[in-house]
Amino acid sequence: MAQRGKTSFRKKQKAKKSSSDGLIRLNKYIANAGICSRREADTFIEAGVVKVNGKVITEMGYKLSPTDEVRFNDSRLKSQTARYLLLNKPKNYSGRMENSPKKKDVFQLIKGACKETILPTCRLGKYATGLLLFTNDSLMAKKLSNPKKRVKEIFHLQLDKKLSAADLNKIQKGLTIDGKKIIPNSISYIENKDKNEIGIEVNSGGVKGVNIIFEQLGYKVSWIDRVFYAGLTKKDLPRKKYRFLTTDEINLLKRI
Repeated sequence: MAQRGKTSFRKKQKAKKSSSDGLIRLNKYIANAGICSRREADTFIEAGVVKVNGKVITEMGYKLSPTDEVRFNDSRLKSQTARYLLLNKPKNYSGRMENSPKKKDVFQLIKGACKETILPTCRLGKYATGLLLFTNDSLMAKKLSNPKKRVKEIFHLQLDKKLSAADLNKIQKGLTIDGKKIIPNSISYIENKDKNEIGIEVNSGGVKGVNIIFEQLGYKVSWIDRVFYAGLTKKDLPRKKYRFLTTDEINLLKRI
């Protein structure tokens, strides 16, 4: 009995050593390069469009070393670490890269944060503030921007005038805009504030969609702040500052 126990232990040790040999599965390497998901990578590998060191690989579960050359449809791939960075965007910073150093953009605020090229997963206009997620994970960015995923966003905003109870009720019941009924998850006045400060939760449309809702009833949004995005909050994240997501937060996004 003792002998069998030792044998089993040695097998486990060997398996553990094999899993940490520095090699990476080919499908994971392709996914990390931002080409597709691991499952889709398996399909491409089977189709014979992936080469490692000049040799076509069709073997499932194939592993390679970090120094191997991988080509996908004859284009060389470079695997990279997936990065997820959350910025609390201030007002008057453009959401796109500006050519002039005199113009402020969000990329100036995250300069030097990581060596990888990371981009916003969605738009947050120059005059909007709040949460903005950056990543080099193209699959994640695509998922978060897909309306069918119904990614939750909460905005705190101020209107140019007080929102009447009647209009708040209309928004709650839903407005028909361009032939489509738009119904927010919830909307309410901000407690202990004037009735032109509003909280609204939506699953699609973002800042632009929220602006359209109020414009439909004759209101203008004076300022708007995204305080919640896809399960992420501004807690302990001051304006103009950023942080990388925790493992738990990344796993939360992957479950969307």
